[in-house]
Amino acid sequence: MARRVTIRDVAREAGVSTATISYVLNNKVSESITPETIAKVNAAVERLGYVPNLSARSLRYRRSNLIGVVIPQTEPGKEFMFSNPFYGDFLSAVEYTARTRGYRLLISGTSVGQSYVEIAQNHGLDAIIILGIYPSDDIDAYKEAKIPLVLVDCYRNDHFFHSVGTNDRHGGYLATNHLIQRGHRRIAFVSGAVEASGVNQKRLFGYRDALDEAGLPFDRNLVFSGNVGYEYGIETARQIARICPDVTAIFATADIMAAGVIKGVSEAGLSVPGDISVVGFDDIFVANISSPGLTTVRQNIKEKGRVAVELALDAVDNPSSPKRDVAIPLEIVERDSVRSL
Repeated sequence: MARRVTIRDVAREAGVSTATISYVLNNKVSESITPETIAKVNAAVERLGYVPNLSARSLRYRRSNLIGVVIPQTEPGKEFMFSNPFYGDFLSAVEYTARTRGYRLLISGTSVGQSYVEIAQNHGLDAIIILGIYPSDDIDAYKEAKIPLVLVDCYRNDHFFHSVGTNDRHGGYLATNHLIQRGHRRIAFVSGAVEASGVNQKRLFGYRDALDEAGLPFDRNLVFSGNVGYEYGIETARQIARICPDVTAIFATADIMAAGVIKGVSEAGLSVPGDISVVGFDDIFVANISSPGLTTVRQNIKEKGRVAVELALDAVDNPSSPKRDVAIPLEIVERDSVRSL
């Protein structure tokens, strides 16, 4: 059996001390460690195939080197966690960033009412990232447990935890205003469940903001909410085509739903954008491969994942540091699913 490469082997290969290797690998370099030295260390690590001994590091620093990622289950009995490619993009960025910092992930969905604190404590997690929790959910127990926590896409008015998200209200406005500027006046809104202070409610507010600004009435009959999924998009598009013949555009609050809307419009004997224009939200890969290409509100999902990990590890290393709320910018990406009237 080949001998395991040690940190001393890497130090000899790079011509530096083991302390320098440790500083570089733990991303705790100072001004005394030059970029050239960092490059030399990384090259030696790659040549030798060095893998840090996480177990030894965990014992030394009393850490598990585990970050938990929790995706709350809001629909009982549904296996939806990875049906939306948004989660794949987000988790890919989280895993890569964590791995480069010497951490591994524990990914978990949670049933309605299940305790997030219990998950974190049972696995000895160093930090936890929660995606899409609602302010009404009880996370106050984390304050007592003192578990570093990062909230993603959560509008909870609480600066006890780091958070990262987007201005979803502005995103809803961008999508709807884009359609209005192209002459559309009867615009349907299609989303997942509209919960108090959830992202879908914020996007609905933005939809209404754009209508108000243009002097257009808000019609509750044009608001459709259900499950975030491709099938729901198909079903809703068929319904809109049947009961709302004057609708010329649809804003779907997730690209996976928007792709379903395009399919449903076609199945109803209509075309996108010839009869109905469609705008999505996220800019996942589906937006590029759909036919026609989907105009959407881009949020940088991978950046959101990267920032979430950086905030989590900052909370681990510096528990008393000021809590940060990071907003990822949004922009409209124009493709072929919208036509001007």
